[in-house]
Amino acid sequence: MVTHLVFDGVADGPLGVALDVMSTAARLLRSGLVNVPTTERAVRQRVVSVDGKPVRTGAGRLLPVDGAFTARGLHAGDVVAMPGLGAATEAQAAALLTRPDILRAIALLGRAPTKRVVLAASCSATFVLAASGALDGKQATTTWWLGAAFARRFTRVTLRADKMVIDAGEVLTAGSAFAHADLMLAIVARTLSPSLAHMVARYLVLDERISQARYMVTEHLRGADPTVRELEAFVLANIERQVSVHEMARATATSPRTLARRVEDALGTTPHHLAQRLRVARAVQLLETTGDSVENIAARVGYADAAAFRRVFRRETGEAPRTSRASGFRQAARS
Repeated sequence: MVTHLVFDGVADGPLGVALDVMSTAARLLRSGLVNVPTTERAVRQRVVSVDGKPVRTGAGRLLPVDGAFTARGLHAGDVVAMPGLGAATEAQAAALLTRPDILRAIALLGRAPTKRVVLAASCSATFVLAASGALDGKQATTTWWLGAAFARRFTRVTLRADKMVIDAGEVLTAGSAFAHADLMLAIVARTLSPSLAHMVARYLVLDERISQARYMVTEHLRGADPTVRELEAFVLANIERQVSVHEMARATATSPRTLARRVEDALGTTPHHLAQRLRVARAVQLLETTGDSVENIAARVGYADAAAFRRVFRRETGEAPRTSRASGFRQAARS
């Protein structure tokens, strides 16, 4: 049984995709297109709220549910999956954890592992899962723009914010909103069959994505520390050459140590790593919008050595530059 636990503000799209992934898996099994040793019980699903009452989605729609979430109704091998709640800022994520309905869910989730239940969450719902203690001592990911906030709040969790999905045994986490699709495919692969998950992805035209690093830069820097915004502007103005930390400090009227502290506090990374991310983000844009060679694009974003550029690009995005270009073209074609 897959239980989709929803709260007021649940993101409509990720919940819909989650239901589609599981129902498609069930249809494929019934059709006999995939031979998986399983039972019908394994592909049942339901949507529940903490109190069994309808919830208001992020788009303002009233969503009926199938009942209330209780630990008593969970059994070994069941999955509890939580789609994100649309928190765009650290303050909004923190506010979620003070809501009475979510505090009640946190207490219930804290008891679930004793029943050998698999817990899963994506986007800002990873904060709810982490608050239950289920992620303590484990690796996890979260939506990329809340990574630094997550790391500050949950120090017992090893954050891998670049990853799209992390399977840490009895708990799975995924990145921003539509990474919930990747999360559900991982659940299908684990509870049913990897071949079934692959076929579901093909039927729903869902690309396999292992990293959200390519999305991790620029847009959410707008509300960051002014020093970080100055650093971003300086790096982008000098994107065609490598800049040292001392140059970055001078450009932002800080010392290297102060600059490092402010970037760490705002983004959970170093000035050097931020500069790399900005170069890779520009490279992704150039790969998707120009026909320039990888070598030429490497030079345009400050890498004289194309091989070094390829290594950095793969480390930051999880894929090769040519693969990224092909993925971008596929997404544009679908749009």
